[in-house]
Amino acid sequence: MRAPWLSVVMPCFCAEPWIASSLESIAAQRMDGVEILVIDGSPTSATLDIARRYENRLALRLFERRDLSSWQAKTNFGVEAAAAAHVCWLGADDVWLPGRARSVRAWIERAPEACLHLASSVIIDRRDRKLGEWHCPLPEGDVASELVITRLLVQNFVAAPAPVLRKDAWLSCGGLDPQLWYTADWDMWLKLATSGTVMHHDAVTIGFRIHGDSLTSAASRNATEYAAQMQAVLDRHLAHLGAAARNLEPVARASIAVNTALAAASAGNLRGLIPAGLEVLRLGPGGIRRYWRDSRILERAMPRVLAKLRGAL
Repeated sequence: MRAPWLSVVMPCFCAEPWIASSLESIAAQRMDGVEILVIDGSPTSATLDIARRYENRLALRLFERRDLSSWQAKTNFGVEAAAAAHVCWLGADDVWLPGRARSVRAWIERAPEACLHLASSVIIDRRDRKLGEWHCPLPEGDVASELVITRLLVQNFVAAPAPVLRKDAWLSCGGLDPQLWYTADWDMWLKLATSGTVMHHDAVTIGFRIHGDSLTSAASRNATEYAAQMQAVLDRHLAHLGAAARNLEPVARASIAVNTALAAASAGNLRGLIPAGLEVLRLGPGGIRRYWRDSRILERAMPRVLAKLRGAL
């Protein structure tokens, strides 16, 4: 293959149930110039054995890296090894929707200088059934960095497989923070938003899968650590906002309280729901409107409720 225009980084660990579906969704795009880097830390070769079935249909680069134990380390390695100037990453349990490759190519051609291209996603269950759509609360096109940051600090509204970014911008930001086992992607979007142009595309091009073994589900089992991960990112980036942080901080902290309470509730502990709800009410009408707009609470919560009702978590 000639020099690729896009590198797709796939960090994997025991991804045998999902990786065929993920790679098939890319192969179905039938578009040249896309390389896929599979970085696998599994104890056996089972994941890579499945990936090798696609070597005649995809430009695959396979890495067996049992020394890279975290998804952050695998993703950082993949971005550094990428041959293209633009990169995205794809969880081995997530999928590309039809037309994703053509859409991304158009985004890059329209604004090759952008550090970050953001877009929406569909949430799917373990059986590929659509549970809902997850949108970014941003206007279409070139978005001011401060607007992205202030809305993103209320809630990470970005599904990790959706964005496309410049490799050099990622490297300049230092890559994913290995200490943030749950919120490293949120931290990265914020770092990139401070680095240059951000484009938002009102398009749904990926399927973000939720299931009982996903990182989100695992995080809900330890609500205290889950909250600490979010607070670490908020504290880190509030400092860059100056006076704007004064009005933003109460809304962002209320959002963390709600997220933590919902995580605990999903594990059977309902005690935090009322205090979290009261914290939102104390924001007043303006703060509540801001929380409702930026948190995308229903778009995030209802698909998980539906998946539980279907027994698909």
